[in-house]
Amino acid sequence: MLNATENPTVALQGLLDSRFAQRTLKLDGCQQAVREAGDGPVIVLLHGIGSGAASWLEVALQLSQGARVIAWDAPGYGDSTPLAPAAPTAEDYAARLLQTLDALNIERCVLVGHSLGAITAAAFSQLYPQRVNRLVLLSPARGYGDPARETQRLQVRAKRLHSLETLGIPAMAEQRSSHMLSTRASAKALAWVRWNMARLNHQGYRQAIELLCGDDLLRHTPLSVPCEVHCGEADSITTPETCHSLAKALGVSFTLIPDAGHASPIEQPYVVAGRLAFAVQQSMTGSAQ
Repeated sequence: MLNATENPTVALQGLLDSRFAQRTLKLDGCQQAVREAGDGPVIVLLHGIGSGAASWLEVALQLSQGARVIAWDAPGYGDSTPLAPAAPTAEDYAARLLQTLDALNIERCVLVGHSLGAITAAAFSQLYPQRVNRLVLLSPARGYGDPARETQRLQVRAKRLHSLETLGIPAMAEQRSSHMLSTRASAKALAWVRWNMARLNHQGYRQAIELLCGDDLLRHTPLSVPCEVHCGEADSITTPETCHSLAKALGVSFTLIPDAGHASPIEQPYVVAGRLAFAVQQSMTGSAQ
């Protein structure tokens, strides 16, 4: 238990270093940082735009009791080399993910995409369905690449880039962290969201903005792998209504995560881990939904 005066991230960083340690893979012309724990069926976790591999810590500690858990720092995040294009596509991120899985000798996995990570997860699942047993999307960002959303795309891109350039990452972390959670979130959850967001790299975050504003998750359909969508019931960023609509467009199941905002893996790690453990079980029995 944390005492009232202890920084809640200190204990979490200790767990991160000891039980969900980073590995840095040397790939063709680049390096890729991942965190890994456990053994068994493989589950691969892709974080959102304002986060990193460490955001999955408490989920990974639960899942690693019965699975091999891999979480990456997306290209341009943490110690991962950015992608070459200034405005990379989801296919570029998917190609790096393929290199990563090959380097880890992972043939098949349950693939989980949170927020912006959902676009990469969907693209990878469409391109390499033989590598994915099941796809799980948590509070998926659809993106703004649909031509019908051009006005919104321009607004979101301008606002995100303006914040990055004028505020900088530390101030962004201070201002945006609370929006990632429900109003009932613990001080520990808020501190961990802020710690993860404060570790963003300028170039990687800028590339992720281009992905968010230039792509559309529905472009990577139809999916030929089993898929499910979950969303925090208090998510104010990718709202339950928009996530439900996306699930309907994909033709897949949709459920809410109680007492959670957008950053459900941090706010409700035990619930999220339970949903993902069930997805792993379903992937092993061949259940479609």
